[in-house]
Amino acid sequence: METNNIKVSIIVPVYNVEKFLSKCLDSLINQTLKEIEIICINDGSKDNSPKILTTYGQKDNRIKIINQKNQGLSATRNNGIRIAAGEYIGFVDSDDWVDFNYFEKLYNAAKKYDSDIAAGDFYRQGKILKSKKLKLLKEEFFTNTTIKAKQVLVPKYNYVWNKLYRTTFLLQNNFFFPEGKLYEDMYWTIRIINNSNGLVTVPNTFYHYRKVPGSIVTQKSINYQIDRFKAEKDMLDYMKEKNIPILVNYKYGQKERLKILGMTLFRIEHYYPNITKYKLFGFINLFSLERNYLENNEGLVK
Repeated sequence: METNNIKVSIIVPVYNVEKFLSKCLDSLINQTLKEIEIICINDGSKDNSPKILTTYGQKDNRIKIINQKNQGLSATRNNGIRIAAGEYIGFVDSDDWVDFNYFEKLYNAAKKYDSDIAAGDFYRQGKILKSKKLKLLKEEFFTNTTIKAKQVLVPKYNYVWNKLYRTTFLLQNNFFFPEGKLYEDMYWTIRIINNSNGLVTVPNTFYHYRKVPGSIVTQKSINYQIDRFKAEKDMLDYMKEKNIPILVNYKYGQKERLKILGMTLFRIEHYYPNITKYKLFGFINLFSLERNYLENNEGLVK
């Protein structure tokens, strides 16, 4: 396929995902939108992921395989952005998958409204159950930053992978992911939404996000909590600076739990801007207090 005929570049960071990679790639090579390139960047995998990539690359010449020493998710995505030849860019994590019509529907909607961003719905896939998250009802184009953020439930959901982005919009504004940081989506997504010419919602096609034990979003160590706090603070400070009100219920990542025999007996949750809720068994509300989460946790980032 000629470079100038590529409609969507799909960037797939790959790191030790041999259990899930084939399902991800199957969903991409079978897209109803054929004018795509699938940029698979092997970020120093130690398992059989590189062999799986090679097998798929031999079957489909739209797959471009790049091998690199481990650089982390942000740097890997950035490397993909720099070489993308498509009119639009999408991101798919290598343990996830998408509906077969996913990129066709998002691309067509983006072109219809000349939009910098098209957003699809997504399911979160647990071991047994799955849940629909955005529940988009109709195709609609929005230009107001506050409404754009509300439609995709930012800052509650800061995911980059359920959206399509115009390539020139990213490059001309130097929108790359912050390297060396965890929870990079929090730094990135709100700035993209704020600076875009618009966002179109695209119902009835889905990204399937697999919740994997041990992933970044499930880590509980103090270093991960500190990184999460830094990212949250940066995101909320940016929204305050740009006068973007938060219209969705936002719960901070940090929570405290008391467990006995693996069962949650008591949990403390923090909600924007300054409410702390105390819950019995993790779901029965006992009482709430005012507490400024950001001010009380400033010491974490020093």
